[in-house]
Amino acid sequence: MAANVRQLSSRVALITGGGQGVGQGIARALAAAGADIAIAQRRLDEAEREAEWLRQTHGVRAIALQIDVTRPEQVDRMVTETAERMGRLDVLVNNAGSSFSRRLENHTDAEMAAAFDLNYWSAFRAMRAAFPVMKAQGFGRVINLGSLNGVNAHMFTAGYNASKEALRALTRTAAVEWGPHGITCNVICPSATSPHARAYLESNPDMAATILTQVPVGRFGHAEGDIGPVAVFLASEGGGYTTGNTLFVDGGGHINGVAWRPEVEA
Repeated sequence: MAANVRQLSSRVALITGGGQGVGQGIARALAAAGADIAIAQRRLDEAEREAEWLRQTHGVRAIALQIDVTRPEQVDRMVTETAERMGRLDVLVNNAGSSFSRRLENHTDAEMAAAFDLNYWSAFRAMRAAFPVMKAQGFGRVINLGSLNGVNAHMFTAGYNASKEALRALTRTAAVEWGPHGITCNVICPSATSPHARAYLESNPDMAATILTQVPVGRFGHAEGDIGPVAVFLASEGGGYTTGNTLFVDGGGHINGVAWRPEVEA
């Protein structure tokens, strides 16, 4: 079998936060496998730049959508516009998310609510909007991005940890309810560098070095080369019997956990 089979030809994938970081790596891997791509990004220039790169590099259809995933009406529009402009929606990748550092006792109600708006509610609403389209097709793949922060209970990111763990529970429940309709739902917990992550690790070299000693493969992950292929598998026909799972794509760092002891003032 050829090594570069475009196994996702005729499929359409929507990736939130697909203009940079892990989302960008997943978008590029899906496009390399033949999928047409919708990039949803708060900054339209990033989405347009990535969509153009995908068209030029992989010859797929690619569109850019300016979307704030914390706005429910925009999430609904994102799904509707993708399905209308691309003709279908096969793969939903809920990647948009963010964290902030704060001691647990200093989290405000507003900060905790904001973490859930971005990391949990946005994915729930996108899944809810995509379900009728996927059900009508008899095919759907939902890939939600979790976090080792929540799995390993990393310090000082309680809002992020709790919202990402809630997303894992949502994903498992959706897998059970939607499986009869040909829809699979899985979580990827990645460990891969992004511009934000690289900047943080470069400013904390001692912690970065300690983390690497606890990652069995001995390196940080690459968004397109390491995380992307797993997303391609989950999106493919071959991934149709894999659902309700959390895939730790982290070089083995989840096995014993990694050192995560950032300094915080608040």
